[in-house]
Amino acid sequence: MPSQVFFMDLRASAKEPNFKKFQELLKALELKSIVQRKKKRPLIGVKLHFGEKGNTSFIRPIYVRQVVDALWDAGGRPFLTDANTVYVGTRSESVSHLTTAIENGFAFAVVKAPLIIADGLTGKAEVEVEINKEQFKTVFLAEAIMEAEGLMVLSHFKCHELSGFGGALKNLGMGCASRRGKLAQHSNIAPQVTAKKCTGCGECIAHCAQEAIHINPETEKAVIDPAKCVGCAECILVCPYANIQIQWNESIPVFLKKMMEYAYGVMKDKKGRAVFLNFITQVSPACDCYGHNDFPIVGDIGILASKDPVAIDQASADMVNQAPGLSGSCLKDFSPGADKFKDIYPQVDWPIQMEYAEQLGLGLREYELVKI
Repeated sequence: MPSQVFFMDLRASAKEPNFKKFQELLKALELKSIVQRKKKRPLIGVKLHFGEKGNTSFIRPIYVRQVVDALWDAGGRPFLTDANTVYVGTRSESVSHLTTAIENGFAFAVVKAPLIIADGLTGKAEVEVEINKEQFKTVFLAEAIMEAEGLMVLSHFKCHELSGFGGALKNLGMGCASRRGKLAQHSNIAPQVTAKKCTGCGECIAHCAQEAIHINPETEKAVIDPAKCVGCAECILVCPYANIQIQWNESIPVFLKKMMEYAYGVMKDKKGRAVFLNFITQVSPACDCYGHNDFPIVGDIGILASKDPVAIDQASADMVNQAPGLSGSCLKDFSPGADKFKDIYPQVDWPIQMEYAEQLGLGLREYELVKI
């Protein structure tokens, strides 16, 4: 039996404004189903991406406020959350991350919910979850995500250079991983020091709990021993000169499978207690992790809602591909029905993640689209 995916287009009028339609969309999700009242007002994590500083394509905070209000009405106690990034940027530790979120409009006065960075101040607050799958035996997930009693995943649907697109599944798999977990997905070996730029200051050595870094006496540069490195990624964060980098060396098919296994780890104890919203608006050619966003590849389509992360991503991908491409965007083929993700990233076989997610039991690719 296909999974239901609810769809709200962006047509509006004085009699039927956008927020009225959005509230109907939220009602279709039956939010009381994720607020299992074992105790008064259980904690519900609203997982989203606050946007990198300089990016403008993230979900508008005024929509997030509607979600928060609906969760309160359903009996939950919502908080907004995301995990720190593994690369150096404005969201690599919690102080900068929260500052960026507030500057992007996610202040309490607007969203009426506290902001909690799920993996702590420097990305080390994590939970190890046993999954015993093809790529990983265990996964490392952000602590606050796992401690939440319910999860509402809000995703800006857009293109992505490693996965073809980013939606609910990527928001689960990559977005809910701790720094160690993100590094494990992106790389199969230890981070690397850019020797030419290294000053030999020793800051990375002082922060390495595994004693996996030393100064080469001949070059006076830091060297990472991959045999001792556990992939926590703290050295990337603490280097004052940003000279320690991820080795983006994982093959794309393996990366996609790794990400789906991380999504499985998140959903392992959240089945029946998670719902998903995909915003197919300002569909940019790359992810919201950049400090800019290029011209969208299609016009704004609408907002989807489902209890199935696989179905909602499949529906989102189908709707983007069925839409005519926008002239002036980076697309080469603007025709409706063309695979726009392959057009931009021909090296990414994006259906692999959908097939593997279905194989893992995360959901179904077959869906029934229900218009609100």
